[in-house]
Amino acid sequence: MKSLSRQISAIAFPAIISNITTPLLAMIDVAIVGHFGAAAYIGAIAIGSSMFNMLYWLFGFLRMGSSGITAQAYGANDRRAADAHLYRSLLIAISAGVVILVCSVPIASVMLPFMDADAETSPLARQYFLIAVSGAPATLGTFALSGWFLGMQDSRTPMWMAITTNIINIAASLTLVFAFSMRIEGVAIGSAIAQWCGFIYGLLYAVFHYHPRLPRLKRLMDLTEIKRFFSVNTDIFLRTVCLVAVTLWFTRAGASQGVDILAANALLLQLFMFFSYFMDGFAFAGEALAGKFHGAGERQSLTDLIKRLSKIGVALAISFSLVYMLFGDDILSILTDDSAVLNVCSQYRWWAIAIPVAGTMAFVWDGILIGLTRTRIMLLSMIISSALFFGLYFVTRPFLANHGLWLSFIIYLASRGMFELILYKHSVKKY
Repeated sequence: MKSLSRQISAIAFPAIISNITTPLLAMIDVAIVGHFGAAAYIGAIAIGSSMFNMLYWLFGFLRMGSSGITAQAYGANDRRAADAHLYRSLLIAISAGVVILVCSVPIASVMLPFMDADAETSPLARQYFLIAVSGAPATLGTFALSGWFLGMQDSRTPMWMAITTNIINIAASLTLVFAFSMRIEGVAIGSAIAQWCGFIYGLLYAVFHYHPRLPRLKRLMDLTEIKRFFSVNTDIFLRTVCLVAVTLWFTRAGASQGVDILAANALLLQLFMFFSYFMDGFAFAGEALAGKFHGAGERQSLTDLIKRLSKIGVALAISFSLVYMLFGDDILSILTDDSAVLNVCSQYRWWAIAIPVAGTMAFVWDGILIGLTRTRIMLLSMIISSALFFGLYFVTRPFLANHGLWLSFIIYLASRGMFELILYKHSVKKY
């Protein structure tokens, strides 16, 4: 049997490789529009991305719930249950994506006014959203596939799905913008094309490599399994609602202070996102292994996993904060040549440097709790932390302005991991 370190590495490193392409992709999109000569384009990408984050994050349970449930079936050596869950989650994912696509115009009409963007940024964000949303069914289908692969202890296939998606996205966006003289619409079309290509690749691999057996309709619609699926995922859904609310408010609060603040916050968040996709690789390992150990009844292995991932998280956080301290300005200058935006970034860069240390334990515990399907703990800690974010922001806004927004975000991240640890220990003692 592989050592714990080798098991973590086997899942984490391919996940990191796939995850790292996502922030690089976002940076490419920002870098492309960052050279259009107007901060409004950066702001439009920030707002459009936030809108998609809200929609897609609400369905994040399709990945997170799938990984935990599938990993437990894998640990219990129940392949039929794992196969049935794949088809069940794909059916829900594609149906939800079609609904989003059909309702995209009213969704945009409701969300854009809330984002409080200025007159120059708002129409660009709307254009970006209404084009890129054509990839919604594929994106949600990819969520379901990725979670299932991870539960099967396979993070290499999601890696190739992500690489395929992001290479096509970058190539298509660059081609449409620079060869066909498109602007923000070229970036949006490139994203939609790539999302469908990545989903089709993953679907074909699942069918021809794993040969999942199509369950009978009675098993597919088994009320007990469906109830379990939605019981786990309701907590994840509500937790995601809180996460989206914080993220959207962060963007909105920046937009209300002007386009330069909005653009600067968007650029600084790219540093956080880059760290998060590294840390998520180890969180994914936590999901897969915690679920497997739980399904197999290996309690000591689970305890060792928690300790090992905590040490890795602290080491990564310190490393990233040091890199951002030394090279943060150089990284930001690659993303945009707008001197006004870069000057604003310099005023708030120290907050972005603090984010990895503040947020690392939230990633570790999210992974463990998803694998264990102890999603109620995640929900409760998120509710408390979100309340702290909004309360602190409204208290500090009159005299700290954007510094107050960043302080609230730091406290929100740190408190999530802290409360997850406290609630988990309490639940273990209870039982």
